[in-house]
Amino acid sequence: MSWFSNNYEKAVLGGAVVAALGLAYWGWSDYAGVDAAFSAPLKGGGNNNTAVKDADLIPMAQASMKRDHAWLQALDGDRPVDLFTGIALFVSKDAPEKPVDVRNPKTPPVHPPIPNSWWIDNHIDPGYADSPNGDPDHDGFSNLEEFTAKTDPNETKDYPPLIAKLMYVKDESLTWVLRPGYGTDGSFPFNYKDSKGAINKTDVAGLIGPNAVFFSKGPMANRFKLLGSEVRKELNKRIGIEKEVTIVKIEDQRPNKKGTVYEIPSPLNEELMNGFAKYDRTAVFSLEALGLNGKEFKVEENMTFALPPENPKKDYLAKTVTPISVIVEYTTSAGEKKTVEINKGAMPKTGE
Repeated sequence: MSWFSNNYEKAVLGGAVVAALGLAYWGWSDYAGVDAAFSAPLKGGGNNNTAVKDADLIPMAQASMKRDHAWLQALDGDRPVDLFTGIALFVSKDAPEKPVDVRNPKTPPVHPPIPNSWWIDNHIDPGYADSPNGDPDHDGFSNLEEFTAKTDPNETKDYPPLIAKLMYVKDESLTWVLRPGYGTDGSFPFNYKDSKGAINKTDVAGLIGPNAVFFSKGPMANRFKLLGSEVRKELNKRIGIEKEVTIVKIEDQRPNKKGTVYEIPSPLNEELMNGFAKYDRTAVFSLEALGLNGKEFKVEENMTFALPPENPKKDYLAKTVTPISVIVEYTTSAGEKKTVEINKGAMPKTGE
């Protein structure tokens, strides 16, 4: 048997050692050629490592990522500069090929009578046909109304006089008749009836004397006061003859009608009742602004009220209420008294 056969393990181990030494020598001898092979310097960016191309930019990129990159709009004086505008924003509807410079004071108003500067100062786009009707702050007043009143179109709490948005929805009228009966020595019985079916009567055994308030109970309790009576000669138109008629004078005690005096003949028969009918009128309003659109509230004739309704300061008076219109008296912000007529189903044609 040969030596190789008997010493196989030793021969393999020796060959491996020789091969390892050969590879180590080859790697060491080729170390100087690494730079040429990779076309890059051996050392990179102070990291003591073989460099990758532009590795020294990595620290700069990391630092950049930590910076605040929020974009802030530039200003030209107090005018914001729009860096994304590359074409004219506005053109004339009569000459679309001509751009309109709304900042030029010589440019005619886009929406007369509102000057172009008003749109820019309030940061509102005038580029729509209905821009004057816009309502950026949703307070119920248009841009045109805010401009006219010199209020802030972007501030909900700053709005024109609310009287301009007061709608007269309808009236709620109560029709009533007060009938004196036959009197004795200046004292009279009375009965009351109204369109809702309410009835009041004085006691059968008692007559109401001068300066007495009646009725003692019921829907019209303590509403009326007998001032007195007098006899007059009046022409009976039906028969063309003058007759003596007893006229009873009654003062209304209702708070909104205090001091109103009614003159009624005694006795008042049913044929003449309609001619002496009276009315308690109530106006039904809604404030078409401040998100209160369609929410109704009621005000009796000759009573004060506030706008909005929950405001404790009552600067408005429903002076006269009819089924057709209502007259409202109010105080302006300058302390001036004004009146305005509001037709049923409408708002005033003019405000403050």
